[in-house]
Amino acid sequence: MSAGIAGKVRAARVAGRLGGLSVLSGVLVALILLPTACTAGLGARDTADWFQTEPSDLKTPPLPQRSKILAADGSTLATFFYENRVEVRLDQVAPVLQRAVLAIEDSRFYEHGALDTQGTLRALISNMNSGQVTQGGSGITQQYVKNLLLEQAETEQARRAAAAVTPERKVRELRYAVALEKRFTKQEILQRYLNIAYFGDGAYGIEAAARHYFSKPAGRLVLGEAAVLAGVISQPHAYNPRLNPEDSRRRRDVVLGRLAELGWVDRGTAEAAAKAPLTLKVTNTPNGCVVSKAPFFCDYVRREILENPVFGRTAEERRRLLVRGGLTIRTTLDPKTQRAAQRAVDRHVPPTNSARKAAAEALVEPGTGEIKGMVVDRKLGDDRQRGKTWINFAADASHGTSIGMQAGSTFKVFTLAAALEEGMPFGTRLRAERYFTPTGYRDCKGRRVGDTKPLRNSADGEGGRSFTLVTGTQHSVNTFFLALQREVGLCETVKMAERLGLRQASGKPLQQYASFTLGFNTVSPLRVAAAYAAFGARGRYCQPVAITAITDASGRRLKVPSARCRQVMDEDVADAVNHVLRGVLTKGTAKGMGIGRQAAGKTGTVDNFSAAWFAGYTPDLAAAVWVGDPRGGYAHPMRGVCIGGQCYGAVYGASIPAPIWRDSMRGALSGQPAGAFVAPHRRFFSQGSGEDKIKVPDVRGQRLDRAVARLRAAGFKVEVRDRRVNSDEYPAGTVADIDPDEGFELEPGETVTVTVSKGKKPEDPPDVLDPLLPSPSPGTDD
Repeated sequence: MSAGIAGKVRAARVAGRLGGLSVLSGVLVALILLPTACTAGLGARDTADWFQTEPSDLKTPPLPQRSKILAADGSTLATFFYENRVEVRLDQVAPVLQRAVLAIEDSRFYEHGALDTQGTLRALISNMNSGQVTQGGSGITQQYVKNLLLEQAETEQARRAAAAVTPERKVRELRYAVALEKRFTKQEILQRYLNIAYFGDGAYGIEAAARHYFSKPAGRLVLGEAAVLAGVISQPHAYNPRLNPEDSRRRRDVVLGRLAELGWVDRGTAEAAAKAPLTLKVTNTPNGCVVSKAPFFCDYVRREILENPVFGRTAEERRRLLVRGGLTIRTTLDPKTQRAAQRAVDRHVPPTNSARKAAAEALVEPGTGEIKGMVVDRKLGDDRQRGKTWINFAADASHGTSIGMQAGSTFKVFTLAAALEEGMPFGTRLRAERYFTPTGYRDCKGRRVGDTKPLRNSADGEGGRSFTLVTGTQHSVNTFFLALQREVGLCETVKMAERLGLRQASGKPLQQYASFTLGFNTVSPLRVAAAYAAFGARGRYCQPVAITAITDASGRRLKVPSARCRQVMDEDVADAVNHVLRGVLTKGTAKGMGIGRQAAGKTGTVDNFSAAWFAGYTPDLAAAVWVGDPRGGYAHPMRGVCIGGQCYGAVYGASIPAPIWRDSMRGALSGQPAGAFVAPHRRFFSQGSGEDKIKVPDVRGQRLDRAVARLRAAGFKVEVRDRRVNSDEYPAGTVADIDPDEGFELEPGETVTVTVSKGKKPEDPPDVLDPLLPSPSPGTDD
């Protein structure tokens, strides 16, 4: 609205307002609403007085606005809305758009009050001729009231009443309009009207309409575009430019003509705009997580808001907050990490693989608990369609309806951590029987728990000999860990897992039985990833969090859940765990799955190959991967399956989960500086390194460089003596001696000293007679 128009109409505002209703205005109202007025026994003046009293139930609450979820880099992951609306100030709406709306809807808006007498008289004549209310003659304020009442209607019955063409509704609208004209300025009413009006195609408010039909904000619309939107308001479906372009174009031209008639736009300019084709650039705003770039993470955030009491006392309060509150939800998701994980999962377990297996991965930052990625090898949707599921296999039931999956040998790390916490050094050695009868255990209530049925070494490990904490973990020996758990105590192992955030995916506490260390509890990859992240953070556990900040439509910051980070074990213990688990990637069940930087991890193969896991981490990122069958792992085990173009006799933790983890971590951490673990305290080496002893190879006679390389490849440190020795057997520059001797058994990392030959000792020179001495006599012994 130009300054000239606004100035002229402001001067007429006082005279036109219903705040000083004349008897004539009261009579007009009474005539329009004659049945109601007479029934109430009101005269015209009484009706006017009644209209001037502000209704006690008049409310103007904030309009529903769409909420959006943002990734850590600010990119949009999803939007949620009851009505697709983005509120704007009046100065954010192009002046030509304001004029277009006023021209076609209420050209005298700035000149009259709540009741436009001319429009009302026109409607009155029509209504009297028809014998019913067929026209309302409503101005902008009255239209705003109608939309406001519709917006506040909570039930279908209330919505029908708010839209009904009846005298009762009309009197209510007029009375509210009178009150609003007292409460707000004309500019404020116009702003509210433009934000509440419906423009068809699910677009509420002028800003959402501009973005939807023209892919630009309302402040950048030009004349022809402004006329299109102004023309939509009266009949949003009939004049919908996407569905009915010809009707919309004709309506646009009517608006342009009206603008020219009022002198608000030059006639030549209006005619030129009318000759232009109707050109749209439609942008659809998706509602919900289905089309999100990170659908299962998005759904996790959605459920966090809907389920967490921090966002509202009741479920309905929380739902309304999400779809009506205009929230800006900033999250922890790193798009780079998410893309790397999704590619890795989809590559190794394609969404529509013929074996019908599934995979899920959660990635968590050590020390913060921030969820950096969350993927499932499916699209979010109806699982009756192949390659889709509503279940988030990466999360607990409360955040994805998953009942969880047995974790397998990934739980052995909690027994290892409990043993190290009790002071057991790396060299602690226990015999791992081929079969183990799990007796002698007590749960945390002191009750005996066990089983007389022997358990055997299946899947990851073997038995029949002794192992150390290091080698037992590297080989993932079931009976070794059953024996170790009995040594440290079942309850101590359970408490260690609980301190690290583990609980069943259902939300219930972990079950406590002898086979706890073998991972029979059903958990989520997210819980496992967060637990392993604590080792990477040197014993600092953080609850996994997805939301960093939320602001509502007014910019007010809302409270969000905290990670509640806390130290749950000594740093030395975590350093020792890291040291042992690094060996799994270099010498153990996941050998060859390194990522080019320091990393640690643990494989997990569930009994009967019903599922497979890998959980691993660096100081910068932790991840847990599950691969299994959504139909049930025991009914559909991971044996004799072909997935992603590769066939497997049986799927172990290192078969598919570990490669998914490796590819995800490499992609997520590429370009980032490599963090390093802290070396374990020397007390853990009090009984040696815990590695299996190795025989010193015989490298004598080999060139020094080749001998050193061979010894190092065997796992030894090498020291070269400064002094070389003569040797009749070994040429100069080769190894003449090693200490200890070849065949001697040492632990990896111990030192072998080599001595280099400088060749044969030179021969003594021939005797030379002194000419001053007499020659010896022949035949004598001297």
